[in-house]
Amino acid sequence: MKTFIIVLIIIVVVLVLLALVVLPRTRARQAEQRRERAQEHLAESQQRTARADAAQAAADEQVAAAQQARADAELRASQAEREAQARATEAERERAAAQDLHERAAELDPQLHERDGVTDDPGLRTHDTEIDPRLRAPETDGRTE
Repeated sequence: MKTFIIVLIIIVVVLVLLALVVLPRTRARQAEQRRERAQEHLAESQQRTARADAAQAAADEQVAAAQQARADAELRASQAEREAQARATEAERERAAAQDLHERAAELDPQLHERDGVTDDPGLRTHDTEIDPRLRAPETDGRTE
């Protein structure tokens, strides 16, 4: 039986020595695999970061373009409003000049008012009539103040 115990001890010692030799190699292999996976994760992380940066740059550019388009549209709208206001002001001046001419015509010839079918409002004539050129307002050069 002593032999059996000696053989068993030798087997256990050999197994322990074998484990001491194999374990570090296995751990080294596992460490190398972890490093490789870490490198793969790092590379993928860098690729995703680059894609995210490109997408963010495109989004920023799109926002800037939208803001520029909005600013341009607001500028055009304000310009159109100014032009419309200028036209309305000019139309009001023309209306005032027409009223003044209408009043002068009535002062010069009160019966012209009845004879030509002209109403009190120069914008509401019952039919077209030719106005005496002497009663017209002086021609302007088209400039607005």
